[in-house]
Amino acid sequence: MMKKLRKLILLIMIAPLLLTGCSNSRPDSQNQITVAAAADLYNAFTELAKLFEQKTGSRVQLSFGSTGQLFRQIEHGAPFDLFAAASVDFIDRLEAQGLIIPETKRLYAQGRITLWQRKDSQFVATKLEDLLNPKIKRIAIANPEHAPYGQAAQQALQSVEIWDKVQSKIIYGENIRQTLQFAETGNADVAIVALSISDSPGGRFTLIDADLHSPINQALAVLKATKNESLARQFAEFINSQEGRAVMKRYGFVLPGEL
Repeated sequence: MMKKLRKLILLIMIAPLLLTGCSNSRPDSQNQITVAAAADLYNAFTELAKLFEQKTGSRVQLSFGSTGQLFRQIEHGAPFDLFAAASVDFIDRLEAQGLIIPETKRLYAQGRITLWQRKDSQFVATKLEDLLNPKIKRIAIANPEHAPYGQAAQQALQSVEIWDKVQSKIIYGENIRQTLQFAETGNADVAIVALSISDSPGGRFTLIDADLHSPINQALAVLKATKNESLARQFAEFINSQEGRAVMKRYGFVLPGEL
């Protein structure tokens, strides 16, 4: 009986320590943010998030997708703190709905598009008009209904007056990364994708003339529903800091002040 009593007393004494340990193991919600980011930012923002975490000890969780799809998630209350869109238009629309903190809205980059093919492609396309060649059977672009880079691809094809002629060849990716994957896996002969993700192993790319489409002006803003406004603002500022700008430039983005 005494032995059982001693065990019970010991358990009562260490219980607070066990509870303290469990509490400390939980993630600190005040030390992390969730960022909704356009898919063209995958490489650049993955690197930026790691650098920011190293500098601040905070955690940045990234959620990538097409700008239009992320926009709809935010409209429906998705718990994001910061939205980095591939088009300033979507940030403007959120501002009109009162869903962002207006003074945090800022341009952070301007994107470019490329023609991307595997290095083992039998026919090399170096200009948009080459897509008319019968050896090019499938062309991948992001869905222009919700992806700004898909809109730019469509505009470029229309500018050289071949959209109607190649439309039957086109397959649509849900976002720009899936579009690239179609070409990487051989499910498309060529893809029109963001320059920022074009340096993919096993591929070659040609830059498309920026005059053939509307500028891909990319903007970000802290969301009004954020649970950590201070940290979200810090990460937004880091993206446009000297260190952040250097990373963005390395991935092919034109930066604010260079437009």
